[in-house]
Formats: sequence, structure tokens, C-alpha cells
Amino acid sequence: MGESTRYVAVPDKVRPLVEEATFVVSTWFASVFDPFCQNLRRKHGQRWVKITFFRNIDLWNTPQARFPVEIVGELIRATHRLYPEDGPFEMRITDPRGTDFRVPFSDAMRQRMKTDNRWRGRNCADEDGCYVHYIATHGPNIYDPFMFGNDPDVKVGLSGKIRAQWGVGFEKPFENPPEVVFQDDHVVAVNGDGWEADVLRDFLIGGTLEELGCGHNPWAPRFDIYPAGPNSPGALHFGINGPTESKYLRKMMPNWEEPHVHMDLVTFDSTVKAGNRTLIDEGYLLSLSDPAVIACAKRYGDPVELLESFPL
Repeated sequence: MGESTRYVAVPDKVRPLVEEATFVVSTWFASVFDPFCQNLRRKHGQRWVKITFFRNIDLWNTPQARFPVEIVGELIRATHRLYPEDGPFEMRITDPRGTDFRVPFSDAMRQRMKTDNRWRGRNCADEDGCYVHYIATHGPNIYDPFMFGNDPDVKVGLSGKIRAQWGVGFEKPFENPPEVVFQDDHVVAVNGDGWEADVLRDFLIGGTLEELGCGHNPWAPRFDIYPAGPNSPGALHFGINGPTESKYLRKMMPNWEEPHVHMDLVTFDSTVKAGNRTLIDEGYLLSLSDPAVIACAKRYGDPVELLESFPL
């Protein structure tokens, strides 16, 4: 037990106990970021189930919790196939508000991505070295520092601007979406005159993109942004870690399980291209139309109802 789930590293006094385990259920934020945890999975084959992002068992009583994990897995693998197979490429994200964000992928990043258990669509803790969420919601991140070994010295070259529709910690969507500007992997400016821009400017300048998540559960609410959301297929969250804690988030979300440096900016209508291939078209995840996904869904019912009847 600890004082909170916000640890970014496992406390020293707990490490010997964790090292002895073969199977770990963790509520700590550290389970994803701490190299100690990563190596226990990678080098020792520990199996991990992560429950950080789901705060209580009430989520078991939702449609998304009952959605077949086999379909989620097939959907993730279909998204995986949408990426270019080899070589470097640029991921570009745009939307009607003026977002134009670019992620240069090296071939090494792409190959590292292929090795991720989550990109294999495995949602059960039945393999050595696995790391799964106990309810399958959003899939693996479409960009993640894991792709270069979480090495802080690697320079990817993230650049561009994000004009999100919403952000975790804000009661309602932005009336005047702030413009978050990246250059050389860091937030260099937050443009806008509203109070939302002031909040983001206060703690995001100098921040880095820690994840670019994409929903993969068709029965997750389409316009729900929390927890760890949105989880609806094709909806994105830009997870940015600022260099200092946000006073606003500490006030609005005092019991938040994530560190108060983390901001998820959310879009529901993005277009995402990976090289000359399209992953998401105006918020629609193209892998929903993959023949293998449709065939899998037919084993459980009507594919249209299962894959495209998004709850609001």
C-alpha cells in the first residue's frame, strides 16, 4: 500500500516483494513508466494486470465492460495492419479546428511497435511478459515513447499544433479551443485568450507528449472523456506531461489517480494518416470496416450493432 497511486517509481521497500511475484495486479501509475516494472515483464516474464485507470467495480456494470474482448483484440490487430509495414513515415493529425500535428516515425520505432503485446491484441494475462488492462477499452497508443525504449535522450521531432475539443479536468468542451504548439518534442506555446488557455499555459509549457491514445471499444460512450478516455473507436487523447503540477487539476480532481502533471487533450473528429495510409477519417477508425473484424463480430451478433452503434 502507498499514500496514492501517483507513484512514478515503485518505492524501494516494496521492490523485493514485487520481484518475487510471477503475477501482479497493480493500481500504481508506476507500473507503466518505471523501468523496474518494465524489466520485470521484459526480462523475467512477469504477467501484469493494470487497474489504475478504472476507479471502482461500477465499471463492470457498463456496456463497454461486457463488450467481447476478442473483438477488441481483432480491432487492434486490424489497426496495426493499417500502418506502413516498413521504413520511416510521417504520422499527420488534422481536424476542422486547425490541428496539424506531425510525428516522424523511424523504421526502428515501427519495428519496436510490432513487439508490443498490446498491439498484438492480447487482452488476457495468459502470456509471460504481458501487460493488460482488466477491462479492454482504448487500445495501445498510436504513438508512445515505448517505441524508442522510453529513452529521454531520443529526439523524435514532434511538431505542430493541437486544437483539442476538450480536456480531462474541464467540466465541458472548450468554447474557444486553445492552441497547444509543439516544436522539437516540447510544448513551446499555448495560444488563446480564454481561461482554459491560461490553465494549460500555466503548466504545459516545456511539457512532452507521453502518449497519443486511440479508443478501440465500440460500446464505450462516444463523448465521455474520463477515465483514460475517450475510449470510443477513433477518438483521440493527447497525453501531455508538464514540468510542474497543475494547481487547477489539483483543485478540480484532488483524488485523481494520475499525477497532476498529466493532461489528456481530447478530439473526436481527427483525421490520422500514417504515410500514405489513413488510420482515422474524421473520427472514424477505418479498422472497424476490416473484414476480419466484421467476421469476428458476426460470431457475437449483428456487426453493425456491435461495431458502429456508438452510445453517446
